[in-house]
Amino acid sequence: MNKKRVFEIIQVGNLSDVPSRAYDIFLVAAVAVNIFIALFDTFPQADPYQSLIWAVELFTVIFFTIDYGLRIWTAEYLYPDISRGRARIKFIFSWAGLIDFLSCVPFLVSAGGGVLRMFRIIRILRVFRIHHYADPLRVIGDVLKKKRGQLLSSIFIVFILMIASSLLMYHLEHEAQPEAFANAFSGFWWAANTLLTVGYGDIIPVTLAGKICGTLLTFLGVGMVAIPTGILSAGFMEQVSIVRERAAVEGFIEDVRHVQQNQVAAEQHSYAYCPYCGRELPK
Repeated sequence: MNKKRVFEIIQVGNLSDVPSRAYDIFLVAAVAVNIFIALFDTFPQADPYQSLIWAVELFTVIFFTIDYGLRIWTAEYLYPDISRGRARIKFIFSWAGLIDFLSCVPFLVSAGGGVLRMFRIIRILRVFRIHHYADPLRVIGDVLKKKRGQLLSSIFIVFILMIASSLLMYHLEHEAQPEAFANAFSGFWWAANTLLTVGYGDIIPVTLAGKICGTLLTFLGVGMVAIPTGILSAGFMEQVSIVRERAAVEGFIEDVRHVQQNQVAAEQHSYAYCPYCGRELPK
């Protein structure tokens, strides 16, 4: 089996490529099993099954490691416009490459204790590998990539507003409740809860000025949350339209190709062909 065929198998396959589709299904199943293990391992009922859990995770991590190596090996086909070495480096430091690498790290550090065992939570990142095998998830990724400038701008505005709100509430409430608003960071925690419409209620204003300011900031926070929501909604609508147009163009091209093939076949077998109904016509 040559390198190009290996690349075709490990990439997202089409329905006609049985080995590639089988590989995709097996990889998604391995990710799902690992996520189940990550959740089940937190229950005390998992203690009797630790040996089985360890064996399953070892098998899947070996599979993920081999898959990661194959993707590095065939990276030149993923990035055909650059050299082989640069293609491999580009894949290693890409989002997909980092996720693939982090899929193997948790098991390697699981034998350690204390802080090292905390890194096992990284294995939850394996769920992002399904991104390549689900069209809706790919649409989300495309929208976030296209709208990242607007999203970062809205996040920056919210961050500046949170800083201003925290300083304002600190000066309004510090004298009335010095323990709750001990410093600017306490006001920042309150501003985050208020502007993001979470409202835990552990820190609340008690002065009249603080309550008025808190009310205004609450209404302002609703608007701040609506900005990125509107950006994402518009991006999704644009992306869905692009996907539909692309599918329509691909379908039209396929229909034209089918008509051309039938016309060639008609000429070879000496009969006429109707491009509208698909019937053979006498010459």
